[in-house]
This record gives sequence, structure tokens and C-alpha cells, in this order.
Amino acid sequence: MTLAEKIAYIKGLADGMKLDDGKDEVKLIKEIIAVLEDVAYDIEEQDEIMGEMQEQLDAVDEDLDELEEFVYEDFDDYDCCDDDCDCCDDDYFEVECPSCGEVICIDESILDEGAIECPACHETLEFDFDCDCDCDCEEDD
Repeated sequence: MTLAEKIAYIKGLADGMKLDDGKDEVKLIKEIIAVLEDVAYDIEEQDEIMGEMQEQLDAVDEDLDELEEFVYEDFDDYDCCDDDCDCCDDDYFEVECPSCGEVICIDESILDEGAIECPACHETLEFDFDCDCDCDCEEDD
């Protein structure tokens, strides 16, 4: 039984008692019942609004999941799970984000691009390497 049904039942009981409308107690009871009806109506209205908001929130959550999958699918190969993973071998380099401390495994192609977005905090990590060795390599290599 819903709240509105319960209040309607109470109102029916009060009407069935054939109370004297001239008495102060009866006036009070009828006003209390009227207020209860208003409260029940407001609660039902709020429940409907909350239901609509929940549906909208679920839709936004699904859209966000799809967006995250699209945006971060390229980063799945670079995200280190722990020190024992196979992704951080000789062909990969570990880079720690200075903002959040996330360790990311990247390969030489990412280094050549010059930057990557941290998958954890979305800070842009830039890579600029100058050759500090005594070899005859060019600055662009």
C-alpha cells in the first residue's frame, strides 16, 4: 500500500465516523489529514523526479564508459600493472608522472612524438631529449 493509499484510507475512516465539523478536534484532524495528503503528493512527485534523474544519470554513465573506452584504448599497452609485467622489457621505457606518480610504460614511438597524456591524471608529459654523450649523433636523433 502506497503512502497516498494509506492517507486516503485514514481520510475514509474519518469521513465514515461522521464527526461533528463544529468541534475543534475534528477541524484539527481534518487539517492534519489535508497536510498528509499534500506531503504524500510531494513525495510521489519527488520519487518521479528522482527516477527520471536516475535514468539520465545511467545514460550519462554509459556514455562516459564508451568515451573512456575510446579515449584510453591506446593507453592500455602503456599502463604498467606492476613491476613483474612483461610490458616493461627492453623495447619499453618506464616513465613516472610527476603530477600523480603513475608509472607508464612507453615505447620509442611515443618518445618520438614528444608527449603523452597521463592516463591517470590527464597531465601532458613531454619528452625532450638532448644527447649528453660524446658521440657524433645529431641533435634530431
